[in-house]
Amino acid sequence: MKKILLVGGAGYVGAVLTRELLERGYAVKILDRLYYGEDGLRDVRDRVELIAGDMRAVQDALFDDVEAVVNVGGLSNDPTAEFHPRANHEMNTVASVKLAEMARQHGVRRYVFASSCSIYDRGVGEDARDVLQDEESEVAPRAAYSSSKYEAERLLLDMSGDNFVPVILRKGTIYGFSPRMRYDLVVNTFVRDALAKGAITIHYGGEMWRPLVDVRDAARAYIACLEADEALVRDQIFNLVYVNVRISELALRVREALCEVGVKAEIQADYAYKGVRSYRVSGAKLGRVLGFRPAVTIEESVKNLVENIRAYGYTDFDNPKYYNIRWMKLLTEADQIIKVTGSVF
Repeated sequence: MKKILLVGGAGYVGAVLTRELLERGYAVKILDRLYYGEDGLRDVRDRVELIAGDMRAVQDALFDDVEAVVNVGGLSNDPTAEFHPRANHEMNTVASVKLAEMARQHGVRRYVFASSCSIYDRGVGEDARDVLQDEESEVAPRAAYSSSKYEAERLLLDMSGDNFVPVILRKGTIYGFSPRMRYDLVVNTFVRDALAKGAITIHYGGEMWRPLVDVRDAARAYIACLEADEALVRDQIFNLVYVNVRISELALRVREALCEVGVKAEIQADYAYKGVRSYRVSGAKLGRVLGFRPAVTIEESVKNLVENIRAYGYTDFDNPKYYNIRWMKLLTEADQIIKVTGSVF
């Protein structure tokens, strides 16, 4: 049985990927800091090897019997990266490269790295440069998060050789249900607001473009990168995108899908300017080279979200654990208090 080291396996994407790997007969070893606890693994905990630890400080034993690594660990969005830029760089760049170096030293050949299509961000007001971008497009990310991912990409690809095959997967904005749920992703936010308030709010009039993909398709794409022949993925970057859509259209599509499951919501537009990302990305290469094409529609995912949010009881929408930046701020505050008080009890 092939053993996969899954870094960040208890997180939003990792929790779904863990289940997809187990269903395919893989043995799964998870390294996770457990910032969000073990909820994401609650029904598969007895089927995985879980190591609670910091990806910035791992031991050689972590790679015992490991045949491939998928790294979906680190900080995962702009707000958390900007909240602590040093930790963001340490995890998303330095630790990601160090893990790859250690994997190579232990004879691990395949290393799949979670990157982001936010590398392509043009921002609003750049109509002349608003084009469909692909893996060959020139990029110059400026934000802390996308810059850390891009730097890691370049360093990892420089490590490629006869005995080591790094693969880069740049994911679009993810949507869909995960046992480690997040409500700070645009489709998920729309569904949350519809359920909690009966209204969906679109910022900046919803003029921004965003490449989107369901979390289950993301998990299957990682597995495609794991299982592909080395010749097909060596030194390769792949974009993972189901569809590019304006946020205004996205709100309409989400509202219609919600209506089909008995959830009614108004759409409210906020036209005030705020820092927003906007970019369109081609995912054609992944289909052309690996034959992988995302399949989960926005509408299907919305309906699945409503069903599982209710089934799992994730209706405490104000709970900070569903929002990466709110949770990180809460943990930081708690950490500072405990340094003064010592043990809670």
